[in-house]
Parts: sequence; structure tokens; C-alpha cells
Amino acid sequence: MTLLLAPDDPPAAVALRPRGASPFLLVSDHAGRRIPRALGDLGVSESELRRHIAFDVGIEPVVRFMSEELDAHAILQPYSRLVIDCNRPFQAESSIARISETTPVPGNVKLTKDEIDARQREVFAPYHAAITAELDRRKRDGLPAFLVAMHSFTPVYKGVTRPWHSGVLYNRDSRFAAFVLRLLREEDAMTVGDNEPYTVSDDTDYTIPVHGEQRGLPHVAIEIRHDLIETDSDQRAWAKRMCRVLVEARRLRDASYGIA
Repeated sequence: MTLLLAPDDPPAAVALRPRGASPFLLVSDHAGRRIPRALGDLGVSESELRRHIAFDVGIEPVVRFMSEELDAHAILQPYSRLVIDCNRPFQAESSIARISETTPVPGNVKLTKDEIDARQREVFAPYHAAITAELDRRKRDGLPAFLVAMHSFTPVYKGVTRPWHSGVLYNRDSRFAAFVLRLLREEDAMTVGDNEPYTVSDDTDYTIPVHGEQRGLPHVAIEIRHDLIETDSDQRAWAKRMCRVLVEARRLRDASYGIA
């Protein structure tokens, strides 16, 4: 059996405020760009590893600030999506991408089943096990749980400029996302995508369908254009905005269901 992570490699799930009092559970599938030492650089240049193809640029500090502001448990995934994409089902072609956007990833070509299993077992599985454990704990203790998956997106993809400042994503269940979308669109000078620049589906996504929909939890995925969260001040401002919106969306959602 191939072992992937060395003792000095970081764990596949990083927890912030694990006993936070907030009903929101923040998760970040693409928070980091680390590559296990055993994989070298996957044959990808350092300049490419600093781009969106490797991770969600700017989202980790935004989530950290949100966790502090809300007193919310957050679970971050520190490894590059080029190692394995933790928001993709295993059968998806982009689970372990051989080409990301237009960049070849030589270290992902001609992998053995054992090598693929190691990435699934040591990176993907522990991260999602941490999310499952927290949601199980809340259910067992009778605590509310709102799942919020935080992402960022590139302003230009394959030469096409994207006009949105942020996007609100969902799959079959838009009930909580609809409140978030409405509130974000009420922000001044904001262009907010409704399932843009991406959509959520069972074929291309894992976190929302599995942890949100299958459990019947209120949930939403948020995308922020990464050129808007590249500085500390912008990251803090977006964190405050998202916290304000999430708290109000929860209030509106609870009021619509008659929850005191």
C-alpha cells in the first residue's frame, strides 16, 4: 500500500474554533496549495502553483476572518486541488486533473490504482470525515447546522472575462441560497451570479450534494472573485460582508419557517 503523507506533512483537515457557538459550519475545499513532499511539484512550475488552478486564491484568510467574526467552526483543506480535488466525486475527470484549465499536470498522468487510492485515502477522506464528524455531533447534540462552502474564482477563465463580483451556488435545494442571493444583490455596486460562474451538480460536486443536500441541511456555496480578496483589507471587508449576509439570511430563513 502506497503511503502519501509524510509525518511532517500537514493533516488533510485544519479546524478553526472547533467549539464555536455559531450555527454556521464553514468549509473550504480548496483553501491551500500544499503538495505532499512525496509528489514533488507534480511537474508544475511555481508560477502556475500560485494561480487559481492550484487553489482558491485568497479564500483561506477570508474564512479565517469569518470564523473569528462569527465564532464559527471552520474546516480548511490545505492541499492543492491538483493533488486531488476535494469537491469532486471520484468518478469526475477533474478529481485528479491531468490538465487544469490549459496547464498540463505531468505528475497526474499514468497513475496506478494504488497511487490514486493513496490520494483519496489520505487527503480526500480525512477532510470529509472531519465535516461528517462535526455534522454528526451537531445532530447528536440537537444543535443547528448551516453548511457554508467558501470558494474563490478567477476573473478570467480560458480568455473569457467574468463580470460577477461573487456567485451564489446550489443544486436542487435553493431555499437558504435564495436569501443569501437576494441580500448580496442588495449590496451596492454588486454583480452577483445565480449559479454563476459555476453550477452545482451531483456529477461535478461533492461537498454540497453529500453534506448539505443528503442531510437536508440549509446550505449554500459562495464564490468570490479572487482579484477582490488579494489584500488583507479586502479579505477582512469581504469576510464582514459575508458574515452580515449569512446572519441576516439565517434570520429570514428562520422567520419564514416560524422558527423563534
